[in-house]
Amino acid sequence: QVQLVESGGGLVQAGGSLRLSCAASGRTFTFSNYGMAWFRQAPGKEREFVAAITGSGGRTSYADSVKGRSAISRDNAKNTVYLQMNSLKPGDTAVYYCAAEPFSTSTYVNEYAYWGQGTQVTVSS
Repeated sequence: QVQLVESGGGLVQAGGSLRLSCAASGRTFTFSNYGMAWFRQAPGKEREFVAAITGSGGRTSYADSVKGRSAISRDNAKNTVYLQMNSLKPGDTAVYYCAAEPFSTSTYVNEYAYWGQGTQVTVSS
């Protein structure tokens, strides 16, 4: 069993930046064996992929909507994954979720077994 806890959300003006964090824990859990991803869900919309990173951190992928403005990273010594978001837009307003799956960096919601509770990001114009 894996527990994920997100933090770092908040209210920011358009053009601003936020850094989200996701701390992972579990009784028999090797963080570096897990691909990690960020998804987001805006009111009335489906949950969508934002970014993913391999267990080693060697490969990353991004949704076109955030590419060039966001960076996903991880610290395996701290069992934590981060999402740095810059040049934020009102369209980035959503609840951001961290997800984990062994040896996977899928862009599909259904392929992740473990999810955090989410952190709200609100971007004002």
